[in-house]
Amino acid sequence: MHLYSIILQGAHSQPNRPAIYFRDAMLTYADLFARVNQTAHMLQSLGISAGDRVALLLPNLPEFTISYYAITAIGGVCVPANPLLKAPELVHIWGDSEVRAVITAPGMLATALLAKESLPSLEHILCVGNAEDLPPGVASFRERMHGASAEPISEVPVPEDAPAVTIYTSGTEGRPKGALLSHRNLTANCKQVSQALHFDERDNFLCVLPLFHSFAGTVCQNTPLYCRSAMTIMEMFHPARVLEAIERHRITIFAAVPAMYAALLQHPMEREYDLSSLRVCVSGGAPMPVAVMQEFERRFNAVIIEGDGPTECSPVTSVNPLYGVRKPGTIGLPIPGVEMRIFDDEDHELPPGQIGEIVVRGENVMLGYHNQPEATARAMRNGWYHTGDLGTVDEDGYFSIVDRKKDMLIVGGINVYPREVEEVLFSHPAVADAAVIGAPDALRGEAVVAVVVLKPGSAVTSRELIRFCRERLANYKVPRRIIFKESLPRGGTGKVLKRLLRKEMEMDATAITEGAS
Repeated sequence: MHLYSIILQGAHSQPNRPAIYFRDAMLTYADLFARVNQTAHMLQSLGISAGDRVALLLPNLPEFTISYYAITAIGGVCVPANPLLKAPELVHIWGDSEVRAVITAPGMLATALLAKESLPSLEHILCVGNAEDLPPGVASFRERMHGASAEPISEVPVPEDAPAVTIYTSGTEGRPKGALLSHRNLTANCKQVSQALHFDERDNFLCVLPLFHSFAGTVCQNTPLYCRSAMTIMEMFHPARVLEAIERHRITIFAAVPAMYAALLQHPMEREYDLSSLRVCVSGGAPMPVAVMQEFERRFNAVIIEGDGPTECSPVTSVNPLYGVRKPGTIGLPIPGVEMRIFDDEDHELPPGQIGEIVVRGENVMLGYHNQPEATARAMRNGWYHTGDLGTVDEDGYFSIVDRKKDMLIVGGINVYPREVEEVLFSHPAVADAAVIGAPDALRGEAVVAVVVLKPGSAVTSRELIRFCRERLANYKVPRRIIFKESLPRGGTGKVLKRLLRKEMEMDATAITEGAS
């Protein structure tokens, strides 16, 4: 199945059903199909054809979804990127993928033009919205669309296993790598997710997660359209506006990262909101602190289903069952069509309870990394994708993530998993956010350092937090230092950017050393 088939079938079977809500506007499946076709014909008029890469540098807008499906309809490869990236970062991504065209918005246009100066392969920049007085070399998306045919795209001879989307990973192990996701990978994951969470055409998904990321791309965009559901697009996250949107649009599915759930909890309510339409809340993108989950469910009377999956797996691999035993703190069971195991460093399967690397296989697993055969070979050993996540599986088959391999600390020769320490910190009533990193220690190799954000109006000392941890953790796991901050640096999907915390800590240590000398 091709991605274009999702839009085609929706328009044929449910032409008048709402597909996208945005602000005060609504597109039916027939409207969406027509606009995808217009955009596809427009791209073909620019010379874009099968195999060509087209980048999306857009916030959450209907044009993102329309362009995404139009690019892939003609056999092109969509390359979405975080609209907050700077020009040098885009030069790497667009240069590596050799994009021929970019579709962007006025707020990102200057950055796109700056990146274009270093990219000879980039021929076209299209700007959506009410872009007036566009600079030379930039075309209006709206004007190019005017007069384009809305007739269905003729058959493009592109195999289902051809790349459809290239998503660049966060680059925890160096520069970002482009995960090549095929039509089959993405449509298989839609089917798997909809079966696991029992989505159907009556649902309305709130899409406030950034669409450039694989979590939103699959759970908030592709899967709703696959199910003939509606998606309500929000440009950015704001707690009050999210609550208003759920109430106004009778949202049934809300997908978010843990930081968003925490922000909703901390938001001072000006009034009570009617959230009774919520059927499922989905959490992913980062580990969900059990304390946050329990408090959210108590306060809003809504169940959170935690799942997981890396970009390389389209991305969903596991969720807690909607109907059945739900185990908070775990990432649940493999979804239909996905196999998961725990392997040791020699790729031998480990029994329940033992910590090892989570590996995955299934139709949703990527083709490989763009132009990275060695990285692909390391990740895709013996038919299994190696996630880099350390985890366990219990006797019932539920998986838990202990930590990233890269984030694991070794204190005095003993493994310390930051998430375990973070869970304890989250359970303290004064702590709003926390991240645990390692600092060099001459005696132990590494020392545990906790970076903590306090709740508004709360107060606690380092000594009190350390004592709190000592009562709940073995001594070698207890933070040796607490750093208080007003906020933690996070990426587009809410993951704490621990590399930035480490860098800040190293810079502080350097400054102290230089000052002392």
